[in-house]
Amino acid sequence: MLAPYAVHEAASRGRRHPEPSAAPRSEFQRDRDRIVHSSAFRRLEYKTQVFVNHVGDHFRTRLTHSLEVAQIGRSIAQMLEVNDVLVEAITLAHDLGHTPFGHAGQEALDECMKEEGGFEHNLQSLRIVDELEEKYAEFDGLNLMFETREGILKHCRPEHWARLGDVAERFRRDLRPSLEAQIANLADELAYNNHDIDDGLRSGLLTLDSLESVPIFARTRAEVQARYPGLERKRLIHETIRRMISLMVLDLVEESRRRIAEADPACVEDVRRAPSLVQHSSTMREEVALLKRFLFLQLYRHPRVVDMNRRAQRIIRELFAAYAADPSLLPEAHRRRFAEKGRRALADYIAGMTDRYAVREHRRLFGLEEAF
Repeated sequence: MLAPYAVHEAASRGRRHPEPSAAPRSEFQRDRDRIVHSSAFRRLEYKTQVFVNHVGDHFRTRLTHSLEVAQIGRSIAQMLEVNDVLVEAITLAHDLGHTPFGHAGQEALDECMKEEGGFEHNLQSLRIVDELEEKYAEFDGLNLMFETREGILKHCRPEHWARLGDVAERFRRDLRPSLEAQIANLADELAYNNHDIDDGLRSGLLTLDSLESVPIFARTRAEVQARYPGLERKRLIHETIRRMISLMVLDLVEESRRRIAEADPACVEDVRRAPSLVQHSSTMREEVALLKRFLFLQLYRHPRVVDMNRRAQRIIRELFAAYAADPSLLPEAHRRRFAEKGRRALADYIAGMTDRYAVREHRRLFGLEEAF
């Protein structure tokens, strides 16, 4: 049972290329299945979340992150009585366009493409599902439903709005996306804030003592220790983080219910015209801001992570320069695309690489030892 303001399949704007019904699956189930079976989704297994993929087997990758976001997003959607299958499809696709080496790779590729409009991973995710996946006889891409595509495109630069058409309409008209897209966005943030703590502790770059400066972590850890005196470190960390996730999810649901009741939307179009309805409470927003600041300073800007990112960016820049100077270095299919589309084809090729493939290609072209 969906609330009236949820995305209902019968009222969807549909697909760019009409197709026969997917029954007995719903159309959004079909979207989810196409995303899961895509080549870009499989490559996420070997793409960096925070730590370069092959530095450890237990750190999160883009794939495991996407699965965790989907789980959190579906739970929130069910509690808010909106379309949880649509949320699942959006969350599973939201990072398809990420480069190798995470945000460091994205920044380097954006720099390489600055004369061609730059590079944004959200826009690249949409580009993958609209154009770059080559599976179907009758169309390029995955031909996803409008609402799935809109949710994937969380943001993009104004210079891209016109060519993106209806999927970027909300940016031009200052509208919000569906509640399902809003949930996907917050589920992403909620997942990485908490799971980056786990990976940071596992790596040794963060310590339990340092996290005492984060109020929500310190308070939750103290509650766990009071209930389970002498709990071993591994279980203590897990119990603390899972309770933090629960606190954030329940706060998000409670505050969002309050905002939805206040706005009283009767349909999706009312949601679009309202301010963002999926939000944390002001108290939790302050807690999350403190956590994010801690992670930025203590983990993302840790000297070891900065050094890893510097090496990653060198790989991206040097691969791009080498291919641009000598397209014969590209595989044949990508040489043809380069002849047709220029440097955007290089960005597509490099963005699609996994961490390990990028390292291997760099070693092949430059004869250097592995960078990590």
